[in-house]
Amino acid sequence: MGVISDVLDWLSCPHCATALIADGAADAADAADPPSRLLCEEGHAFDIARPGYVSLLTGAGSAGTADTPAMVADRAAFLAAGHYAGIADLVAALAAESDRAVAEVAVAAEETAQQHGTCILDLGAGTGYYLARVLDAVDRPGIALDISKHAARHAAKAHPRIGAVVADAWGGLPVRGRAAAVVLNVFAPRNAHEMRRVLHPAGRAIVVVPEAGHLRELVEEYGLLAVDERKSERLREQFAGRFRVESEHPFRRTPTLSAEEVARVIGMGPNAWHAGAERVRSGGAVSIEVRAYVLSPQ
Repeated sequence: MGVISDVLDWLSCPHCATALIADGAADAADAADPPSRLLCEEGHAFDIARPGYVSLLTGAGSAGTADTPAMVADRAAFLAAGHYAGIADLVAALAAESDRAVAEVAVAAEETAQQHGTCILDLGAGTGYYLARVLDAVDRPGIALDISKHAARHAAKAHPRIGAVVADAWGGLPVRGRAAAVVLNVFAPRNAHEMRRVLHPAGRAIVVVPEAGHLRELVEEYGLLAVDERKSERLREQFAGRFRVESEHPFRRTPTLSAEEVARVIGMGPNAWHAGAERVRSGGAVSIEVRAYVLSPQ
């Protein structure tokens, strides 16, 4: 079953919100094969895929918007080249600082590890790249949640403490309330209501969004989707009443990308649906401009 067992305490049934258990978990140690599905108290069952992820996507989910195998392959290859490593380092540092706040609250309250046990939740985790970097800095299990089963297949292998779950970020998350010490949201859908529900009261949400100048050279040359110049304002409006912006952290770099890398950065995100990466003939300097927000619950 991989590491799904490590995050079961924080998962819940997407149909009835009751706890999930591994089918036959009591006999798993003696069985030739590990459990192959999860069950809830009401009898809903969810198969664990052979690559190690579990799908908790209900019929109401919008699987048609999920990343395709080609998009996931482009993302995995581009991230492996290290061009977004600085973003991952920033997220990991912010997550470690936020995690310490939760630990300090638990110590002050003299709670046991069982009482204050929490995880790191990555909402819209993709291949698990950012979550894996955070788990290198934070000693907790992590849940990589994404609507794409192809992304979940990668995320399940990205780190020994990742449990990968297929679910719709826009719907009710199959995660218990107050489960997450840190909620990550990197270039992903932002469900403010659910993020607030699943976040520990002393925890933080770390949200990373592109700024107006992100990939500007490619936007101009290939007609890519432009970033809304009111992005920051809209983000604050979206989280108003549930979170306050505790701090902001801009990140800017201008690496030189090869033609192949330009095609991959186009093909790995929403632009894959609108622009043909096959048109790319040359590389060059490309602006990477993003901003990380640390949000505390209200």
